[in-house]
Amino acid sequence: MSLKQKSENYEDLYDSMQALIEGESDWLANMANLSALLYHNLENVNWVGFYLMKDGELVLGPFQGKPACIRIEVGLGVCGSAVKDKRTYIVGDVHQFEGHIACDQYSRSEIVVPLFYQKQIIGVLDIDSPLTNNFDQIDKKYLEKMVNDLIKNSMIKSY
Repeated sequence: MSLKQKSENYEDLYDSMQALIEGESDWLANMANLSALLYHNLENVNWVGFYLMKDGELVLGPFQGKPACIRIEVGLGVCGSAVKDKRTYIVGDVHQFEGHIACDQYSRSEIVVPLFYQKQIIGVLDIDSPLTNNFDQIDKKYLEKMVNDLIKNSMIKSY
C-alpha cells in the first residue's frame, strides 16, 4: 500500500469512527467499537485494544485479537513505557525493545498511543503486527487524532 493509499484509508477510518461515536457518549462502548474498527480495517495487525489506568497500573480494556496480558506496570514494556514517557511509541521490532512483554509470540512490531483526559494519561491504545516495521508516522498521526477525538467526544465517568 502506498503512503497516499494508507492516508486515504485512515481518512475513511476516521470518518467511520466519527459515525460510530456520533451521539454516543459512553467511552467504554466507543473504545470497543474503535478497537473493532481498527482491527478489521488496518493491514497486518493481529491485536488492537486499550489498556486503562486503574490503581496506578494499566489494566486490559476493550480489544480485538487473542487473549492478552491483563495488567502492565507503568514503565514496563512498550505500553508501560508510553505511559511513563507520556508519548507515542513506534517499535519496529519488539524483540529488540528492552523489557518487551510478549503476550503474543507472533507479534513483531507495535504502536502504542497514550490517551489523555484533563492532561492525565488514562490509558493507551495498543496495536500489534506480525510483521516488523509495520507502523510509521502516518499511523501515529491518524491514531493520535482518532483517540484524541474519541476521548473529547466521550463522557469519561471513571476519571
